Amino acid sequence: MRLNPIFLLIPFLAIIGCSNNPKVELVLDAQCGLGEGAIWNYETNRLYWVNITGKMLNIYNPETGENNGLVTGQMIGTVVPSESGKAIVALQNGIYQMDVTTGSKQLIVNPEEGIAGNRFNDGKCDPAGRFWAGTLSLGGEKGKGALYRIDGDGAATKMVGDVTCSNGIVWSADKTKMYYIDTPTHKVMAYDYNNETGEIGNPAVAVEIPEEMGVPDGMSIDSDGNLWIALWGGFAISCWNPQNGKLIRKINVPAKNVTSCAFGGDRLETLYITTARQDLNPEELEKFPLSGGLFKVQPGVRGVKASFFKGQF
Repeated sequence: MRLNPIFLLIPFLAIIGCSNNPKVELVLDAQCGLGEGAIWNYETNRLYWVNITGKMLNIYNPETGENNGLVTGQMIGTVVPSESGKAIVALQNGIYQMDVTTGSKQLIVNPEEGIAGNRFNDGKCDPAGRFWAGTLSLGGEKGKGALYRIDGDGAATKMVGDVTCSNGIVWSADKTKMYYIDTPTHKVMAYDYNNETGEIGNPAVAVEIPEEMGVPDGMSIDSDGNLWIALWGGFAISCWNPQNGKLIRKINVPAKNVTSCAFGGDRLETLYITTARQDLNPEELEKFPLSGGLFKVQPGVRGVKASFFKGQF
């Protein structure tokens, strides 16, 4: 009997399908109102992540399954590890250094001290160890936020203005590009980036998220230079090529509002995903009860090490 060549391809196609649709696993049924800010501390092998509305910095140990929560006293937008061994957190009214053992904190700077009704949201450190974090209006006012750069001496500089909901930010491996999301625009902007000075310029659209996919939230970058973007309202993490703006793949998540992602683990092969229960009606919560949980998936690619903050206070 002679087999049709298409039958010889079926096992191969099945393998491709499985690799494109890896299993998303629940790590913690955290029931967060607004889980966010995932980042991997490769020195301690811990995942840092936050519950914004719960005013909590979380430190998760994947070896033991233990999640240690530290009360921040204010809404917390994001967190980054510091070379000092402490953490830098963006709280509602400024940037603080926080002791991850005791929970004590020290104000570094509040560049929006005179702006009422804003809070800090997402952010990360650039390759030189400067902390970039942005703001949004709690009342949803358009263009009231901004993106700031916090240098090692604590000086804050406004880098992008007229921002509505400052969100994901990453840098290319060659340190020449910065990718940045202002959520309502549905766009990832690519800026020319000077690693020596921390200056940016020449913004151009790298990726545009179709409205039917949701809106872009937090973002990570893999070792191939592709962007992994959480989709608020989109039930998914999406992967995009910033060179041509094309969607590479999408991984479905059992939660409507997907907020951030970070590569972790010994080989940076595990993608951790945060989600939120905020803005869900009772029917949606019943249908997606794991919303607000922390998830993980093995996407088949590796991430890159997060940059730590370089500064002493």
